[in-house]
Amino acid sequence: MSVKLHSTLHGDGPPVVLLHGLFGSGNNLGSLARSLSDRFQVHSVDLPNHGRSGWAEQAGLAAMAQALLDWMHHHGLGSASLLGHSLGGKVAMELALGHPERVDSLVVADIAPVAYKPHHDDVFAGLGAVAASPCGSRREAATRMEQHIQEPDVIQFLLTSLKRDEDGNYRWRFNLEGLRQNYAAVRDAPDLPGPYRGPVLFIKGGESDYIQESHRTHIMALFPQAQLKVMPGCGHWLHAQHPRLFNGLVGRFLDAQSP
Repeated sequence: MSVKLHSTLHGDGPPVVLLHGLFGSGNNLGSLARSLSDRFQVHSVDLPNHGRSGWAEQAGLAAMAQALLDWMHHHGLGSASLLGHSLGGKVAMELALGHPERVDSLVVADIAPVAYKPHHDDVFAGLGAVAASPCGSRREAATRMEQHIQEPDVIQFLLTSLKRDEDGNYRWRFNLEGLRQNYAAVRDAPDLPGPYRGPVLFIKGGESDYIQESHRTHIMALFPQAQLKVMPGCGHWLHAQHPRLFNGLVGRFLDAQSP
């Protein structure tokens, strides 16, 4: 049985599904959801092992895409436009390549359909330090993470996934052990031949190295209609660093696909 996904709904119109990145939740794309809700039916989904969605032992790209497909069926969405940031972008690409008839258009934010080397050791160490023993406050959680994670913005992002339990202690809302066990699988490339021939927009952070020039050939082989936009002056969290520019790029692309 597929894992049950949590989602929130804003607006009315053609359906758009928003998918967050690793360690995040649907709330991370709240600014974009609000900017689109005047003309689209916007679904913000928590991926398996994230947010308020169910937990799963097997949560690689294929399993996550299947969970999303089951969620679409449950909500009566025959097809929808998908937007995914980072891990969410990989899940969106996996679904588009495997079930192109279910994807009206696709926006991929700062990720490519390639395998990535491990680069979250410090994050997992910080998350583990918080989970190792009862944590009485967000400040205490931040202090523990500061021993492992040097970027204050990353710590603040991770703190959004803390929840307070019935004993008054703080713990991670996401399935930390599940994310750790599936880390190699979500770093991998989508394992489908494609191509997806619908309209696709890749958005790259100008200071991010997640999308490189060497990826272009592979991107175009899988997504022959793809276009690429670069957002200068921002890194991997482009939607949070320059939300007005990001929201505008996404909105204009989706408007162009609407009847």
